[in-house]
Amino acid sequence: MTTLIKGGTVVASTGAALAEVLIDGEQVAALLQPGSAIATAAEAGAQVIDASGKLVVPGGVDVHTHMELPFGGTEASDDFESGTRAAAWGGTTTIVDFAVQRYGEAVRDSLDVWMAKAEGNCAVDYGFHMIIGDVTNDSLKEMDLLVDEGITSFKLFMAYPGVFYSDDGQILRTMQQAAGNGGLIMMHAENGLAIDVLAEQAFERGDTSPVNHGYVRRKELESEATHRAIQLAKVGAAPLYIVHLSAREALEQVAIARDRDMNVFAETCPQYLYFSLEEHLDRSGFDGAAYVCSTPLRSHHEHHQQELWRGLRSNDLAVVSTDHCPFCMKEQKELGLDDFRAIPNGIGGVEHRMDMIYQGVRTGEIGLARWVELCATTPARMMGLYPRKGIIAAGSDADIVIYDPDKVWTISVDNHHMNMDHSAYEGVEVTGHVDTVLSRGKVIVDNGQYLGRKGDGRYLPRSLCQYLQ
Repeated sequence: MTTLIKGGTVVASTGAALAEVLIDGEQVAALLQPGSAIATAAEAGAQVIDASGKLVVPGGVDVHTHMELPFGGTEASDDFESGTRAAAWGGTTTIVDFAVQRYGEAVRDSLDVWMAKAEGNCAVDYGFHMIIGDVTNDSLKEMDLLVDEGITSFKLFMAYPGVFYSDDGQILRTMQQAAGNGGLIMMHAENGLAIDVLAEQAFERGDTSPVNHGYVRRKELESEATHRAIQLAKVGAAPLYIVHLSAREALEQVAIARDRDMNVFAETCPQYLYFSLEEHLDRSGFDGAAYVCSTPLRSHHEHHQQELWRGLRSNDLAVVSTDHCPFCMKEQKELGLDDFRAIPNGIGGVEHRMDMIYQGVRTGEIGLARWVELCATTPARMMGLYPRKGIIAAGSDADIVIYDPDKVWTISVDNHHMNMDHSAYEGVEVTGHVDTVLSRGKVIVDNGQYLGRKGDGRYLPRSLCQYLQ
């Protein structure tokens, strides 16, 4: 079956133009000049979608999600079915989640567990990174095999001692292995040992409320860890990708490395662009627990948000992901009612990334093409999915979002589709709305209706990062 999307403005990372998109089966067949003889002929035998007055953009690619992640005695409230369905509602048609190897487990066995969680359940296409939680000789050898099988990125943690933490020696060994197999090292860059000291001292003083999560995870400890990760990557000759960067001081370290032509990249997340310690994490009572995430929200007095937007413009921040890791307030976040250290870390946002970053277009922080670049094209290239994903072009998968740039609406727990009992974005008014979503040529969201089904998504083996110098 062929489909023709007509009347819309097609946006790429290089600019926008009026064009008609011809889809044949699961792939884009051609971009056609409106009113041309070829377009007219194509329309005669096609299902036509009218995108007049709308933006036609590549489906979003969110390369940092955590469905079903075990954390703090519970697990993320979205499974692969509910989380990917919510992603689709928000215009994201590809996710890359994290398979988790914990201490004492074999990498292959851990990967198989996560493959089984996702298989047959995802609403959109998906891939995996591999968390290496136990660096051993066997784990390092498994990295080579995983790269050959299309899992080409590996996450390490400088935080969470006793859970995921790797010391500098383990990090260096993993980076050396990645230098040989071409894999990308993803780093949670916070000095976890120092944070735990500050957290214990705060608790002993009786400072137990959620805002203390932000106080003890200091900006200096994110900056120091980012600097250390970069230096280890230099010694290990490995490409490095800093996840969920939130502090301007950490961004400075990334900018210095990039100015020296190192293979260092970084992402940020919508919560760091819009939320702050004072306005969200320091809410009365226990309400701030909804905003406990790591890295934490930063003080608006220190201009972190402005610097992150500048980083997005300068490309020192190359990607916007969500770090989607939702927990309900009841029975999950409330595990930390008497101790902020026990609050599960995470915010649900996979459904709102495209809209929230589009607000930056509305306010002049970024341009229209940069929106597409940050949310679709660069993440696809960064994680070895381009040109299958991240672009509307002949031969690419027909993952397409028809976006109303002018519709005004308000985000609420009452209208989101994530499996959560609250919304971090409750009451936020946005301009811009996902109207229609196609995944590999199939309409899965249209006019307020979900038309997809469980298992529509396919697993995506990935090639290497396409930005390595």
